[in-house]
Amino acid sequence: MDAEIADSHPIRLTIDDDLRRSRLTVFFRLLLALPHIVFFFAWTTAVQSAVVLAWFWTLVTGVLPEFLHRFLTSWIRYGFHLGAYLHLVANPFPGFLGASGYSVDLILPAQPERQRRLTIFFRGFLALPALLVAAVLAGFANGGPTFSWLIFGAGLAGTVALLGWFVALALGRMPQGMRDLGAYSLGYGAQAFAYLFLVTGKYPSSDPEAIGPVFSLPDHPVRLRLADDGRRSRLTVLFRYLLSFPHFVWLVLWTVPVLVAAIVQWFVTLIRGRPAAPLHRFLAAFVRYSSHVMAFLFLVGNPFPGFTGARGYPVDVTLPGPERQNRWRTGFRGILAIPAFLLATGFSYVLYVVALLAWFAALATGRMPTGLRNLGAVSIRYLAQTYAYVYLVTERYPYASPALQPPPEPEPEPEPEPEPEAVA
Repeated sequence: MDAEIADSHPIRLTIDDDLRRSRLTVFFRLLLALPHIVFFFAWTTAVQSAVVLAWFWTLVTGVLPEFLHRFLTSWIRYGFHLGAYLHLVANPFPGFLGASGYSVDLILPAQPERQRRLTIFFRGFLALPALLVAAVLAGFANGGPTFSWLIFGAGLAGTVALLGWFVALALGRMPQGMRDLGAYSLGYGAQAFAYLFLVTGKYPSSDPEAIGPVFSLPDHPVRLRLADDGRRSRLTVLFRYLLSFPHFVWLVLWTVPVLVAAIVQWFVTLIRGRPAAPLHRFLAAFVRYSSHVMAFLFLVGNPFPGFTGARGYPVDVTLPGPERQNRWRTGFRGILAIPAFLLATGFSYVLYVVALLAWFAALATGRMPTGLRNLGAVSIRYLAQTYAYVYLVTERYPYASPALQPPPEPEPEPEPEPEPEAVA
């Protein structure tokens, strides 16, 4: 990960969580959190008045007063801790004051920073795109002025909480990919409201590498290959949906033989323990083609894609060859894929929001914002992994990490130089 990107935003995540979860506290998580929920809403009532005062004060002076800065940062950190606890992103019972030191924590600006008065005046309007992204990542449950996105499950974080509840009860652990995805989603929500509440003048970044830390991304047979330079043709962006229409028709026509091939492949793999190579190539081409169409439609990629799923698109996925697969996992593949489908649905909503915001941005600037592009690419990768798993292209389960690329390999430590021999 580029350290400069990671350090570019003043609000970032720190994670010191060992993934272990107490089954007893997981089972009663909502009940245990009731005192926090009551306290959070009481605190939020005071925050609403403080935000109005902060807006007028900062508009006049250009700087948020220190006492309001401390008050709002404590509320944001406390809400994040509570959200992490309720969404099973963290395990310890959080404190009530929003103090630093929680196992999944936020780095927030220690001192108020000077901000431009023009952006302060239009802060509520400017924050709308970020709040829309926060809605699909962290979720808005009750809406209104209470900003209950910090508490209740909606968006990707809510899906992580739902699935993680069952997994943690069964295993006593939280899957690392889901933990990282939940932390990233809540972390972006914290950035969005810190911007809205004038804690920082830095606009939220949806780039997972700008929220940090370095999220895990283990080797997977279905990998993302991103070679996009960010430039977008305004003309093709304007008519992107219309240009995609031939692909919609072709996808529908291709889907019928794909479903037949997937059923035949299921029987073949169940009997032989290995998929048939011709059917595997056909289904892999469909998965790759679907990824290209999604990238083009949702503005994650720019060139018009081909109709055969050939390799080489700027937003591409690499797929494995036919390999042996466990017959039991093959037999119950449809049931096993349900959790992945739930997360894939959440990622689909993310893609819709990415496309909506990127459409306006690309028309205005001729470029795709890097954060939105990377978030869309991560979503496409997870969808491709899900389809590949369902269509028996791979036996490996989709991995829900928000990381765009694997973390860098640690540099080997230099070998110590041999000491010179003593001369008699």
